[in-house]
Amino acid sequence: MDYREFKFTCSEDFREILIAELSEIGFDAFLETDEGFECYSPLDSFDREAFDEILNRYQSHASITFSENLTKKVNWNEEWEKNYDPIAVGDLVFVRASFHEPRPGFKYQIVINPKMSFGTGHHATTFQILQLQGKIDHQGKRVLDVGSGTGILAIMAHLLGASSVEAFDIDDWCVDNGNENFQLNEVPATMGLGSIRDVNPKGPFDIILANINKNVLLDEMEIYSRLLAPHGYLLLSGFYTHDIADIQSACEKLGLELVNQSEKDNWAALVFTKS
Repeated sequence: MDYREFKFTCSEDFREILIAELSEIGFDAFLETDEGFECYSPLDSFDREAFDEILNRYQSHASITFSENLTKKVNWNEEWEKNYDPIAVGDLVFVRASFHEPRPGFKYQIVINPKMSFGTGHHATTFQILQLQGKIDHQGKRVLDVGSGTGILAIMAHLLGASSVEAFDIDDWCVDNGNENFQLNEVPATMGLGSIRDVNPKGPFDIILANINKNVLLDEMEIYSRLLAPHGYLLLSGFYTHDIADIQSACEKLGLELVNQSEKDNWAALVFTKS
């Protein structure tokens, strides 16, 4: 398969925002560089109109320049091995690839085969959810991970003592990768394929993790609330800080109370509980 390859330079503050926006219009691989990032879209699904709209929206703020080329399918594993660095989330967890050595001084270690930038801990949303998970008692709890990606949050839940973890994603590539990562981290679970409506998980769950995007979260919020056990925790991310009010309003209408939050690089993460 042929790809459109773009090499971006941009302001540091907007790198992750642009990656998130481009991932929504069909770009399926990203490599961060010192100057910005590289990204790739299958040639047959590239949406020029949507691409131009994103650039026009951020150009004046992000100082964007880019080059565009056509390229053959890339060996993403090989590319990530060249560019991937491990991530430390405080002293809670060290997230590394299988080709990195373990590092002492952390409560937990997670091994993620590096095939994409999202779900490795590099993105601010994943980083924040991992931090927030570390502050919640998972021991013996039933956990649901919505839109699990690489499976990193489900793996964290298992390490924190969850009695069971259910996870799923709409992307079959993510499901394959997630199941591989579950095996690497000895998680006794199998990732499902589909949306939350397709998978139709059976509640109640003590903890629900959803790191997706604002529109999906708002669309599925009633389902999360229905599946969440009384006094359970709902951890949400995947949206910008200016979206907090909309997310909080939707949750409060469903009887969910905001009990914790964090912000990093213009991205937000919120924790709600069900009274």
